[in-house]
Amino acid sequence: MDQQTERPALDSVRVLDASTGIAGPVAAMLLGDFGAQVIRVQEPGDWADELPGAVVWHRNKTIVPQSEAAGLVASADVVLTSDTATAEAIGLSLRHEPPAGLVHLHLPDWHEELDLDPLTRDRMVAADYGVARRQTSFGGGPIDSVYPFLSYMHGAWGAACGIAALVERARAGHGQRVVVDALHGTMVAAITTMMVSPTEPLPSTTVGPGGPNPTFGTYRCADDEWLFLGALGSKFQDIAFGLLGTTDILDDPRIAGVREQLYAPGNRDWVRARLTEAFLLKPREQWLTALADAGCPASPVGDRDDWLDHPQVAALGQRMELDDPVVGPSLTVGVPVDLSRGARPVHRARTFASSATWQERPGNETPPAQATATSGGGPLGGLRVLDLGTVLAGPYSGMLLAALGADVVKVETVKGDELRVRGYGIARGQRGLGIDLRDPQGYDAFLRLVGASDVVLDNYRPGVLERLRLDDATLRRAQPDIVTTSITGYGDSGPLGGHPGYDPVVQALAGIMQGQGGPAEPVFSTLAINDVTVACLAALGTCAALYQRAVGRGGQRVSSSLATAATFMQSGELVRYAGRPPAEIGGRDHPGPSALSRFYRCTDGWVRIHLRSAQDAVAAGLIGDAAAPDEELAARLERALGGLTRDRVRELAASAGGVATRARDYRDLVSDPLTHAGGHICELVWPDGNSTFLPHELATFSRRRRPDIMTATGHGEYSREILAAAGLDREEIEQLISSGAVVVGEPMYSVVGVGYR
Repeated sequence: MDQQTERPALDSVRVLDASTGIAGPVAAMLLGDFGAQVIRVQEPGDWADELPGAVVWHRNKTIVPQSEAAGLVASADVVLTSDTATAEAIGLSLRHEPPAGLVHLHLPDWHEELDLDPLTRDRMVAADYGVARRQTSFGGGPIDSVYPFLSYMHGAWGAACGIAALVERARAGHGQRVVVDALHGTMVAAITTMMVSPTEPLPSTTVGPGGPNPTFGTYRCADDEWLFLGALGSKFQDIAFGLLGTTDILDDPRIAGVREQLYAPGNRDWVRARLTEAFLLKPREQWLTALADAGCPASPVGDRDDWLDHPQVAALGQRMELDDPVVGPSLTVGVPVDLSRGARPVHRARTFASSATWQERPGNETPPAQATATSGGGPLGGLRVLDLGTVLAGPYSGMLLAALGADVVKVETVKGDELRVRGYGIARGQRGLGIDLRDPQGYDAFLRLVGASDVVLDNYRPGVLERLRLDDATLRRAQPDIVTTSITGYGDSGPLGGHPGYDPVVQALAGIMQGQGGPAEPVFSTLAINDVTVACLAALGTCAALYQRAVGRGGQRVSSSLATAATFMQSGELVRYAGRPPAEIGGRDHPGPSALSRFYRCTDGWVRIHLRSAQDAVAAGLIGDAAAPDEELAARLERALGGLTRDRVRELAASAGGVATRARDYRDLVSDPLTHAGGHICELVWPDGNSTFLPHELATFSRRRRPDIMTATGHGEYSREILAAAGLDREEIEQLISSGAVVVGEPMYSVVGVGYR
């Protein structure tokens, strides 16, 4: 390994962080985590700087007054902004291209003109863009999240897009403006559910906080402790039913052995009641031991405040100690993506200075000879990704790389990905190859394809790659500069290392469900939050590795895990230091943190309102007396708003200096002409004329033409042309097909459905 490779992936990159809120600082943090030099300009008064999360979001940054910004822009590689006024003030007009060679990463906030704290702004985003209405609950109304998940994802995806633009700069020599707005971030987070069929109703959310599937949800045990049962497939359902003594459920004529009937609207309540009764017969530890011994996924619903102390968190390197200059010794979350080949940055707490200058770059970097200019199809145009992923996280990471312009090949077994139809929305933009990697001829053909590719992505359990002879060392013999990216449940070390991982099982274990449910029942997030986050983190790490390769420092091994994602997505809630205020917890059908900041029903639907004080509610004419406890204020506002339209509530709130927004559902969102005009939402028309409305353009790049609609590939639809591009001749390809080592299939014809959960 040469000396240049022994450097962090982004250590030659200069980042000027002129952002506010949560998303921008998180994006800059991630760039610094990969070794970039980050100088942050800020003035006192940014809401987010007062939050405990600032300790982690500003690590590795030198913070200087905003007056220093103008002198730093000219020599920066990336400038990160959140609002138009700041961008204009430092000479980056959004109406013109940035200076040559500069990547201007703009992550605009929702309604930047409103003076809102970032946690409330995140909740307004969830209300406006349909996420709050999609969360399951007892009552079926919108639910206020205690986590700013959408802002965290906004920042992570923004960082991935910014690094992708750096890849294009290294290969083609130009910078550009990259815009990732709040709706883009929301779409990336909500991709598994944000699909609307014109002919199908939206799913009912009145199924309780444990989710719609009784065999994949939360249960209380005899000792009043909760667990999550992860019996998603028939194998695990049979194990669970046997242990619980409920095997007769499948024989019931209402089920008649048809597994899908277990969570049909007419059956899920009585099935859940039977399982609830059974779990109450024994304490949690007995059930967890029995389920683990039998091989059925399950986990305790953990306490969020204990997650950083879990030995698996330590094994994953997800505990970082910092001596912060503002709050003192602190324990924070670690770096969410591991690049294991080469040096890792030495991380430090934020520092404050009156001025700062850019460090000297650590050496000349020359792109490899084969580097070529991109075609306008996206910053990763011309790069090929082989996506071995299955079910959700792997295929979705491949889709995100496809959204950045990469040529992504969905590599499936001859039987196909088990979620390929139901999960079509998270594997779009790829070309299908069906191949038997256990067949010697299929294996050899795949290695030839690796030799003509840039990235191999998987989400196998640890050990599977070695058994398939597709480990990093083997693939590097086929392609010395290959980037290999792996997603696992818990990594390959520690007490849970090597175990299979499922999004909600990790939600439960990491305290996410407990944090949202508070003293009431734990809440299963309808967002597949750990799956989509680890997919985004894998794409982020892949882009960083591709940048390292593009500047001549070779390939890289990238990894992340569901457990790491669950830690990253609680970064502001988990940070510890003496005297920090407690992180917010939720409750039963959590409407919001207070009477003045929550959801209310109006005559024409739901509204999310935020007022600064009870006196503002009086000034708006909503109540007559401000002197009342919170519960009474909520009752008064509920009565008052219940007789008004949402538009009227918005007018009255604004008149008193507050904010209110409609709580829309996904059908409202996709029916909004603005979401289509902005390229956020599209109508995917299937060959038989059926159609689905779903997310389209996940970011905008000033040097990219508007992309085509990403479609779902058929199983083996492109097998012949993919193998031909890898150098196999026609005779070799036909022999592989006739032997059964390669599958050739038809395009996916039509899917009518409304998402994963």
